Amino acid sequence: MAYTTIDDPSAFFKCQLYTGNGSANHAITFDDTDTVMQPDVVWIKNRDQADAHLVFDSVRGATKYWKTNANESETTDADTLDSFTSNGFQVDADVKVNTNTEKYVAWCWKESADAGFDMVSYVGNHTSGRTVAHSLSAVPEFFIIKNMNSAEKPAVYHKGVDTASPEDYLMVLSEDAARLDDLSFLNDTAPTSSVVTLGNTQGVSEIGSTMILYAWTGKQGFSKFGSYVGNSSSDGSYIHLGFSPALIMVKCTTDASTDWLIADNQRSYNKNSSYNNWMIRPNTSAAEENGTVGCDFLSNGFKWRDSENSANVTGRTYIYMAFAHSPFVNSNGVPNNAVATTGGR
Repeated sequence: MAYTTIDDPSAFFKCQLYTGNGSANHAITFDDTDTVMQPDVVWIKNRDQADAHLVFDSVRGATKYWKTNANESETTDADTLDSFTSNGFQVDADVKVNTNTEKYVAWCWKESADAGFDMVSYVGNHTSGRTVAHSLSAVPEFFIIKNMNSAEKPAVYHKGVDTASPEDYLMVLSEDAARLDDLSFLNDTAPTSSVVTLGNTQGVSEIGSTMILYAWTGKQGFSKFGSYVGNSSSDGSYIHLGFSPALIMVKCTTDASTDWLIADNQRSYNKNSSYNNWMIRPNTSAAEENGTVGCDFLSNGFKWRDSENSANVTGRTYIYMAFAHSPFVNSNGVPNNAVATTGGR
């Protein structure tokens, strides 16, 4: 039996909750202080208000963000995230990242081939078949490309969008649309263990525009990217991961008007439910919702507990992205059955 190579997922991914104070130089330090992590990507959402989702990364540098819920170019604002620190990050007083007394969540990744995550910046040239190298040494299973200089859609590739030819389809992070049959997105060419091949569309290769590519591949015990079919039941669908999740994001590929959906193990359970009910929809600016959506975070996967359109309707296909809180079995073959949550909002 193969075991995880990452015993401590918090060395590469952290979900951090914090409360704003409305002041400049508000330092956010990761709660899990046993493992120090300087993040390379920080995705922040105001949980209390309809503020935009902001994504920062160390390639473009602090103060520069793009929005997952809008088709806009990059924004530079020194009043937002102004530094990536040795074990967290620092924000200033912009309401989208630091309103006094309001609650926020930040999902944070460290770039590492060992953890299956690479970031690449390149300049578009509008040439079909152009390749962009990555350093995963494995085939990317999920990636996002965003044009920083134009109001283009955040383009998503996911291996689970089609069992035969996922490279023929485009998903859009900022929209609730089903998969789009788009051969020009990746030039009808599957990604390889060394390159991603691009089409000549504005969103991925506009002449002179700076692009950012975030690419992930699954790592046993740490991350997994796949698909499942909903069943509209309170007893499923169950998705096996091989780890207890810290974060999941799902999207229906086969039906329009279904939001992307994020759950994590820090916002977790409300007082009236034994399941994760606090959900965030990254294609909208809406505040966190405590609705009827129920997701059961288990020691080796997750299970939906209702028939919400965005997660578990009979016959619909969904893609998922999941990152670990703890592997089900560590590198020494020792089971880890703990499922940790904060138990509240």
